[in-house]
Amino acid sequence: MKIKQALFTAGNSSFYFDDQQAIKDGAGHDGFVYTGKPVTPGFTAVRQAGECVSVQLILENGSVAMGDCAAVQYSGAGGRDPLFLAENFIPFLEKHIKPLLEGRDVSEFRNNAKFFDELKVEGKQLHTAIRYGLSQALLDATALASNRLKAEVVCDEWHLPVVAEPIPLFGQSGDDRYNAVDKMILKHVDVLPHGLINNVDEKLGRQGEKLRAYVEWLAKRIVELRTEDTYKPSLHIDVYGTIGLIFDKDPIRCAEYIASLQEQAGDLELYIEGPVDAGNKPDQIRLMKGIMDHLKKLGSKVKIVADEWCNTCQDIIDFTDAGCCDMVQIKTPDLGSVHNIADAVLYCQKHGMEAYQGGTCNETDVSARTCVHIAIATRPMRMLIKPGMGFDEGMNIVHNEMNRTLAVLKAKA
Repeated sequence: MKIKQALFTAGNSSFYFDDQQAIKDGAGHDGFVYTGKPVTPGFTAVRQAGECVSVQLILENGSVAMGDCAAVQYSGAGGRDPLFLAENFIPFLEKHIKPLLEGRDVSEFRNNAKFFDELKVEGKQLHTAIRYGLSQALLDATALASNRLKAEVVCDEWHLPVVAEPIPLFGQSGDDRYNAVDKMILKHVDVLPHGLINNVDEKLGRQGEKLRAYVEWLAKRIVELRTEDTYKPSLHIDVYGTIGLIFDKDPIRCAEYIASLQEQAGDLELYIEGPVDAGNKPDQIRLMKGIMDHLKKLGSKVKIVADEWCNTCQDIIDFTDAGCCDMVQIKTPDLGSVHNIADAVLYCQKHGMEAYQGGTCNETDVSARTCVHIAIATRPMRMLIKPGMGFDEGMNIVHNEMNRTLAVLKAKA
């Protein structure tokens, strides 16, 4: 089966592009927007509308495969590719990529995905968002051409067993970190709340007191609202390097504070994502390793999660090999082609690293549903509920796609 025609259209993503450095530097709030000037190249405001480019591949049999080119909320930060704006990239896709797609055979996915992931145009690799969207569409095309689910294609091409069991889901609250938690508890989400602790004065506290109070509230709220005593979700909080800011990036002081949060968490598992941001990968690995080693000396049960500077499949391998964290976030748009997601999850599993198949609120329904299939096939420890920051919409998209897919897999079995 071949691609007859390739179409590219501008679209909205499910959240916004935010200048992370400007926010860390203290950008103020004015309603939903941030005040002040952006500092990351490409941004015209600290917060601006999220965009995507939809890829549609019309196959010879009339089927239409879809994928969405989307980039993370904090584009341009932590070593990531720059801002992805549709008007800048659709002409590029029409000129350079369309001729390579039309007439291409889609009987196999992995080789096609690798081709575009490694392709260089004018000496440069394609933007991660382009590789992400193209590979989604190519995976869908192979599934449609062979009458298989996307999860089955991944299982077949990676020689994995088909396991028709759900993956634990991780809810993200955005700034609505209290009301969203109530919603997550009512829907018995496996892991919560992400929390978006991205500002010292507003959310962490100069001595970490605001985060400590929040963790205490989380543990109490779960007990208050749960309908079954057996419901004990894991707590997973992203602090965007702010703990490092208040403790001068001292791994021992950071570790002591992180360990102390277990008292507020009680008997709930606690994960702290991105405790420091060292500004580059080697120093990030070194600092994370220092924190993890001291947590072990303290006998702490709290686990740390790598995010910043752990973007590509190679980065994930490097962080895993260094043993500098308990879990890595596989931030799906940052890996480019989705075949890298599968490779990253499987590498983590092989080497004893907990794999969190994450992503961004700034994705789309199409990219989120594709990620569900990859998760079902590769079995990470948890998957992010996405897109958007409203929680319910992402929960609907991810949870329902997972249940529908599992039902079909069980029926086929």
